[in-house]
Amino acid sequence: MSEPAKITLEVQRYHPEQDSGPRWQRYTVPYTAEMSVLEGLQYIKDHLDGSLTFRWSCRMAICGSCGCMIDGEPELACHVFLRDYAPGPVRVAALDHFPIQRDLVIDHSDFLEKLETVHSYLIPAEERTPADGTHRQTPQAMADYYDYAQCINCLLCYAACPQYGWHPDFAGPAALALLQRYNLDDRDGGHRLRERVIDAEQGVWGCTLVGYCSEVCPKGVDPARAINQNKAGSAARYLLGWWRPGRRRGEDRE
Repeated sequence: MSEPAKITLEVQRYHPEQDSGPRWQRYTVPYTAEMSVLEGLQYIKDHLDGSLTFRWSCRMAICGSCGCMIDGEPELACHVFLRDYAPGPVRVAALDHFPIQRDLVIDHSDFLEKLETVHSYLIPAEERTPADGTHRQTPQAMADYYDYAQCINCLLCYAACPQYGWHPDFAGPAALALLQRYNLDDRDGGHRLRERVIDAEQGVWGCTLVGYCSEVCPKGVDPARAINQNKAGSAARYLLGWWRPGRRRGEDRE
């Protein structure tokens, strides 16, 4: 039988407790046409170097856990195949713009804090009790926000966003897309609460419309579009803030 095809993976290694900075380590991995980059990492972990650290869970581009930089592009490691990088070598690194906890594992804390500020949950537009029954919604009403609801929090869009890299205070693509998901839901009444995030300096106006966030999204969420949809309303509120007596931009809303 012929020898199996092989490819070299250059993997970023970093142990903060002992390394002064990230370094690269090379591994040669046998592969078949069906093997994903994630399976290549798993082969390394199982057969070559058990100390290699990375996140993964579903292996089906659903959980968003295995995001990393593959040859400089933000990708889900389970979503791309080793055959597409042959003959190699292929470089695998932690997602850009995030602190590294170890090897390919990043610290999500900043994103989680931003996600909390956008109130990414339904705030009922009217009080209801179980006795009122289910809150029915038409297919069209669901279609208005459905694409934005597909976000899996993989953070590829943050790694792709140069503005987030330069200005970490920027709320960022995924958080603003999820904000729009709930603003477009006709059952939700939290619009005024979320305006504070939209209109802030680190809100939608922090986006410079590069659009790379939408290109790399594995679920077709299009966060750049979500951000753009909020700029007109934000601009209108800015102008009204100057025209209304006693109201200045930046003042808290009731």
